[in-house]
Amino acid sequence: MTTQPLTHLTTIGGSQPDKVPRSVLVIYTGGTFGMVYELKTGQLIPFNFGQVLDFLPELNRLNFNITIVATSRIIDSANMTPAVWVELAQLIETNYGQYDSFVILHGTDTMAYTASALSFMLTDLSKPVILTGAQLPIGVARSDARENFLTALEIATAVDELQQPVVPEVCVYFNSVLLRGNRSTKRESVQFNAFVSENYPTLATAGVSIDYNSPFIQPYRTGQSLVIQTALDPNIALLMLFPGITTAVVDAILSTPGLRGVALETFGAGNAPTDGWFLDALTKAAGRGLLLMNVSQCAGGRVVQGHYQTSEQLARIGVVSGADITLEAAIVKLMVVLGQEPGHDEAAMIRLRTRLAQPMAGEMSID
Repeated sequence: MTTQPLTHLTTIGGSQPDKVPRSVLVIYTGGTFGMVYELKTGQLIPFNFGQVLDFLPELNRLNFNITIVATSRIIDSANMTPAVWVELAQLIETNYGQYDSFVILHGTDTMAYTASALSFMLTDLSKPVILTGAQLPIGVARSDARENFLTALEIATAVDELQQPVVPEVCVYFNSVLLRGNRSTKRESVQFNAFVSENYPTLATAGVSIDYNSPFIQPYRTGQSLVIQTALDPNIALLMLFPGITTAVVDAILSTPGLRGVALETFGAGNAPTDGWFLDALTKAAGRGLLLMNVSQCAGGRVVQGHYQTSEQLARIGVVSGADITLEAAIVKLMVVLGQEPGHDEAAMIRLRTRLAQPMAGEMSID
């Protein structure tokens, strides 16, 4: 995957001008970040991101080499697809040897999905990949775009005393906090603190200084080469339970043609109805080779199958516990796992359930 850079900025400055500046590839996908007001109509329109210095002259004061590229199509994040995730992974792979780190500018609505996807797709990653965006466009006076972007760049280029990256994993930076990408969830649409990580500690907090929570950051991988996983199977569904859910609704979802996996969004600690018709529907679905994953509806919840009688039957059926995984990470993980295993015989299902139940990129905690 290759693309022409929108702009290349060699920004010499900072507190250590005697050292070779680190290099960052910034990948622009679209979203609120890159909008400005059109004077005649007063509407928000995308601007030429190659002219980013017009809005962020502060970039000239950073001690980084920055190259900015755009994905093949600039989109609102509501239009995000697995094909774009593949393009992003390929862009990173193609440029992996040329840059020390990567910053992805992304719309907020599906940022947690993209961060989760890249965490699974970029195997043996040893460089920072930081996603960020904004709640207000960069062309608005009160925009949060500037701080989010500038601090994401600083985090992406941070190194320790061994000159190794401080955060060699896929992360989301937003409103002064750095989160593991596959542990993040968008919580707010009208406040600047848009993202939270309910079940995993914050990786860093940016104030006057940037304080890193080192024990919870993925360790640097030495001697590893990046390998990307691009086989994704989108034939999955979400079945969210609610009191009064009907047989017709459950059967309609589980019998979807071509369906291979279902994220079962259950109550509390992974509880579900014990009605015979419901358990029979899941049993038949599992027997047909559907991969079922149990995810809690609670933002800070954790699935503990068998803790209550109402979840004990799910484990017997073959439903995989998602532990404390986010819904976003669960959905993408199903796509990735199924994409790497086309079979659905008994042996394939054992492999799929085993892989789904184990952490792939720090997305879930296993006791």
